[in-house]
Amino acid sequence: MKPAIKLTLDMVLAAKNMTRYELAKRTGSQFPTIDSYYKNKVQRYDSDLLLRICVALDCDIEDIISIEK
Repeated sequence: MKPAIKLTLDMVLAAKNMTRYELAKRTGSQFPTIDSYYKNKVQRYDSDLLLRICVALDCDIEDIISIEK
């Protein structure tokens, strides 16, 4: 299996007790966009959105992204 990027947004949202809807509101994004990140269905990552997610969740980028080897 080749290495892959995996978003751990589901775990971070659970730990912060926040819904995808709330995160969408806090980031100024559409719910379907946040839902795609939540479900790991994103092929191209938007660096601006990742920054807004980190700010909204008060976390670092490595808290929401991991590399599966």
